[in-house]
Amino acid sequence: MTNTNGDGVQTTRKTFAIVHALKELDGARIDELSEHLDMASSTVHRHVATLDDLGYLDREGDVYHLGIRFLTLGGHAQTRQPVFDLAKEKVDQIAAETDERSQFIVEDGGRRMYVYTEAGTNAVKTDATIGKRGPIHSSAAGKAVLAASSDEFVADVLDRHGLPQVTPHTIDDRETLLEEIEGIRDRGYAFNEQESTLGLRAVASAITGVNGEVYGAISIAGPAHRFKGDLFRSEYPDLLLAVTNEIELKLEYS
Repeated sequence: MTNTNGDGVQTTRKTFAIVHALKELDGARIDELSEHLDMASSTVHRHVATLDDLGYLDREGDVYHLGIRFLTLGGHAQTRQPVFDLAKEKVDQIAAETDERSQFIVEDGGRRMYVYTEAGTNAVKTDATIGKRGPIHSSAAGKAVLAASSDEFVADVLDRHGLPQVTPHTIDDRETLLEEIEGIRDRGYAFNEQESTLGLRAVASAITGVNGEVYGAISIAGPAHRFKGDLFRSEYPDLLLAVTNEIELKLEYS
């Protein structure tokens, strides 16, 4: 029987708080976790010991790290949707063809999450790592997802998360963002003008289904000094529209 009492819920919340803290701190001792989470050391120790016994933590002396066993769960979540293999193939293709960085993102709780990334030979290093989450309105792929979604969904996301300004170029005005979303819907692709990282531009197109599903978006990102002119405004958007259209057709007829 599922435990639905308050103690059980709080226990689960504490366990996941510790898991996320270990990720954020890149490993920690019991006392560090206790201080970081404002949680009693005895409580932290019980949860950590259980996670360790189950094989989800690695221990180096008195420092605990997330264990590789989490990959079993993450890998399953990453690949369970049929769109993943199709998106992965195209992200790899785009990175090889453009020599830049390409990524596939999905919406997760009103935020963007990187599900797969690949870097071409000239790609700049970014923090776009698999599993990383961030504001959905500050990236090309996130804006493409919003534009492909209903007005009700967009309003709900903006009500919940607001428009935090990530860089001086991030759109932090609701009406301005809604106008941009309408433009994205008209042309089919979105731009990121240094809105998530200074010096970085990106273009993206969403992947949708015949019944209105929004599977995610694929983007190409690179340094602003290379991402300009026809390459940025025309060639890369055309490439992404072709790629996402092909994926949508394969999903429809698979």
